[in-house]
Amino acid sequence: MIRATGTFDVKMGPLEAYVKDDKSIGHFSIDKQFHGALQGTSKGEMLSAGSAAGSGGYVAIEKVSGTLDGRAGTFVLQHDATMDNGTPRLSITVVPGTGAGALAGITGRLDIIIEGGKHSYVFEYTLP
Repeated sequence: MIRATGTFDVKMGPLEAYVKDDKSIGHFSIDKQFHGALQGTSKGEMLSAGSAAGSGGYVAIEKVSGTLDGRAGTFVLQHDATMDNGTPRLSITVVPGTGAGALAGITGRLDIIIEGGKHSYVFEYTLP
């Protein structure tokens, strides 16, 4: 596994909801700018659900375009997250077979760290 680290900026915005009569379900756009070993952008969509008690979850898909350790290409990340009474669980993995360009065949997982309002990532991946 190769370990890549860096920071990212994220902007999220509301999208039109399919489920219009239930405000506990949300639909959002994702726009990211990556810095560090991963230089590039991503665009995606997120669905979320939550409770008044502070528990909830989200799923998201984002397509990343840029260079990873100098190799140019694209790949897709899949997010699966829950918050259970304040205990988070987050899994972000590369969708198999989505790598293209010099990133064809990429596999791996990405961890997000949020400290002091700043976002950073640790991306452990393999390439053929």
